[in-house]
Amino acid sequence: MKLLVTGAAGFIGANFVYYELEKHPDDVIVGLDALTYAGNLETLEAALKNPNFKFVKADITDRDAVDSVFEDEQFDIVVNFAAESHVDRSIEDPAIFLRTNILGTQVLLDAARKYKVPRYHQVSTDEVYGDLPLNRPDLLFTEQTPIHTSSPYSASKASSDLLVQAYQRTFGFPATISRCSNNYGPYQFPEKLIPLMIANCLADKPLPVYGEGLNVRDWLYVADHCKAIDLIIREGRVGEVYNIGGHNEMTNIDIVKLIISALDKSESLITYVTDRKGHDLRYAIDPTKITNELGWTPETMFADGIKITIDWYLNNRDWWGNIVSGEYTKYYEKMYGDR
Repeated sequence: MKLLVTGAAGFIGANFVYYELEKHPDDVIVGLDALTYAGNLETLEAALKNPNFKFVKADITDRDAVDSVFEDEQFDIVVNFAAESHVDRSIEDPAIFLRTNILGTQVLLDAARKYKVPRYHQVSTDEVYGDLPLNRPDLLFTEQTPIHTSSPYSASKASSDLLVQAYQRTFGFPATISRCSNNYGPYQFPEKLIPLMIANCLADKPLPVYGEGLNVRDWLYVADHCKAIDLIIREGRVGEVYNIGGHNEMTNIDIVKLIISALDKSESLITYVTDRKGHDLRYAIDPTKITNELGWTPETMFADGIKITIDWYLNNRDWWGNIVSGEYTKYYEKMYGDR
């Protein structure tokens, strides 16, 4: 089969590319990415050496560019990871989130319909459900939990989900949606909590923690997420939403202290900062549906996953060092500038 993976140079998209190339070596994958600030072509360096992988630089909001790719490639499956995803940035500048996450999704949906793609999958987030109280550990997000967004980012993702569902109902469009909890693992852009704390710890820089650090997140190792999406696009039921969670709830401050301990640093690096506006208290996913229907469960215990992740950042300092310095943006020109 031939797959289009949008947002392929981002954190989860790139991990999915590598998962698919290993799991389905006969499939052909086209990775599409606009290479905005969080898209790093260096992440796909190994994939670019695989004859079954091809990279296209394009913005999903560019209808002509997207149509051209669909016409040339004739995809069997489209998996849309492309999104602006950082909550803080959405608070500062909501417009780019609406443009990419809503209008970009519409462009992809229209192209998939036009070129009769057999399966489309939208990668979403548990943030569309809002948050849960800290004192009710019995409450979990299910696929029936009403959408109740808290930030411009989550509102834009919820809007794209609703658009996918509208196309499915109105046009009989063959789509599925997945909503995941917080991912962690290799290649995560170092503005997110875990890689930011690792990088700052190693540089003995302050570790900024919102409020008192008591907000709770459900952590999912990225490879487990990729396996879930692979099952959904191949075995999942059209028109369905599947929640993907890690069964691992931890407070932000406990995550920070764990990283400090693993790197043998001092907790004096912790710096409490003014809390984020509208900061969600707790996320927790019930993945019973995907477990019962597709047999998926998270395989990576957090103690193992965080060790793998920390070791990866220790062994790949050039990768995140280039991001911190801004050098990573030059990689595309090096690879494609003379072509």
